[in-house]
Amino acid sequence: MTLPDDVEVRHVQPYEAVKTYRCPGCNHEISPGIGHDVVVPLQEPDLRRHWHTPCWRAELRAAARSRRR
Repeated sequence: MTLPDDVEVRHVQPYEAVKTYRCPGCNHEISPGIGHDVVVPLQEPDLRRHWHTPCWRAELRAAARSRRR
């Protein structure tokens, strides 16, 4: 899992969201007009992914839990 320090997260406002994407957190579509987060790995920006904001937050919580172990 990519650690949060290794990525840049950009929030896309609903009025900016004009395309459909698939969230890797839940595998559901992010429809146009839905605000969401774009997560860009700093070392590999071509691997950016569009996430529902709650899915990305859940991913961050899971990463934090795994680091504590």
